[in-house]
Amino acid sequence: MTRTGFYPGSFDPVTNGHLDIITRAANLVDNLVLGVGVHHGKSSLLPESQRIDLLKNVCSPISAATGMNIQVQTFDDLAVSAAQRAGACVIIRGLRDATDFDYEMQMGQMNAAMKPNIETVFLGASPATRMIASSLVKQIAKMGGDISTFVPPEALQMITSTLNTKS
Repeated sequence: MTRTGFYPGSFDPVTNGHLDIITRAANLVDNLVLGVGVHHGKSSLLPESQRIDLLKNVCSPISAATGMNIQVQTFDDLAVSAAQRAGACVIIRGLRDATDFDYEMQMGQMNAAMKPNIETVFLGASPATRMIASSLVKQIAKMGGDISTFVPPEALQMITSTLNTKS
C-alpha cells in the first residue's frame, strides 16, 4: 500500500521550519504532496508561481536524499479536500508550541469529521526551528532585518529581490 502525505501551508515564504517538517515527513510516507494554499483575499509576499518554483527547488535535495517523490500543487479550498484529491491518507502538520497544538488539534478533528479516512499527524518542530514563523519572517524582512538564519538561501535571494522590486 502506497501512503501519500499532504503538507498544506502558504509557504510564503518557505522557511527552514518548513524544510525541517518536510524532511521528517519524507521518512513517514511514500509520496509527499506540498499543498500551496492560495487565498485570493490575502496579499502575499511572494506570488504563487514563485512559491511553487521555490519549493520545488529547495525540496529537490530532500527528494534526492530520501528517494521520496515530492510534488507541489496549489489549492484554494479546504486543505482536507485538497488532501483527498491528492490521494493522501494523512495530513502532516508542524507544531511549534501549545498555541499551535490547540489550533491544529481542533482543525484536525474538524477535518476528521469531514473526511474520516484522512488522519492528521503532528510533527513537533525541532529545537533549531521552533521559533520560526513565516509571518514573523515576512515582517522582519519588510523592516530590513536579517532573515538568513530562518530561510534557505534560495528563499532569501527571492525575498530580497521581491522587496527591492517593490521599493
